[in-house]
Amino acid sequence: MQPIRVWMAGPKEMAGPNPWKVVFVLEELGLPYELKVVHASTIKSPPLTDLNPNGRVPVIEDPNRDLVLWESGAVLTYLVQEYDKNHTLTYPGGNEVHHVNQWLYFQTSGQGPYFGQAGWFRLHHPERVQSAIDRYTNEVWRVIGVLNKALEGKEWLVGDKMTFADMAFVSYNSLVHLMLDCPAEDALKEYPNVDAWHKRMASRDSWKKVLELKGTLEVNV
Repeated sequence: MQPIRVWMAGPKEMAGPNPWKVVFVLEELGLPYELKVVHASTIKSPPLTDLNPNGRVPVIEDPNRDLVLWESGAVLTYLVQEYDKNHTLTYPGGNEVHHVNQWLYFQTSGQGPYFGQAGWFRLHHPERVQSAIDRYTNEVWRVIGVLNKALEGKEWLVGDKMTFADMAFVSYNSLVHLMLDCPAEDALKEYPNVDAWHKRMASRDSWKKVLELKGTLEVNV
């Protein structure tokens, strides 16, 4: 199998959460891949826009199937459908399949946008707009609260094992302390179900590899 190319933005100080969801799943499935890292200031121009006209990351190129694909949710779904033949990170059928998709869509439409806006208005917006900070901070807490309720008495969102839907939440949850301006160890303590769930995944070798790559990320395109 030829390596799947994963396009992301760098350097490490400017790398966003979304591409690491893809790397996490690739690592968990043991699939070969290579990182193509463009400078964050150039993602709205070629070569990235030749692959994704929206100028966002991640983008994958899979030479094994002659496929270019973008949008992180679509990429994760593709990887498990095409390469997780043993259903390690999903289910072979039944209602569980639809519930996995439900939680993936909640991540891409709820957690990602709200957490991202909370981070933007707190850390990057040139003016301090308190109303925007308050709105998106409240949405972060609301999303975490939804997850905490869903995980009551459970280890995983769907069924009895970790799926790619669980994994999709890790990269944003690992940065929530920055979005909320609090110590990392305190970020999820008021939501014990989410805290324990996150720690279960963050302790995996596949996520440790993600952190290793994040710590050494350099532009190479």
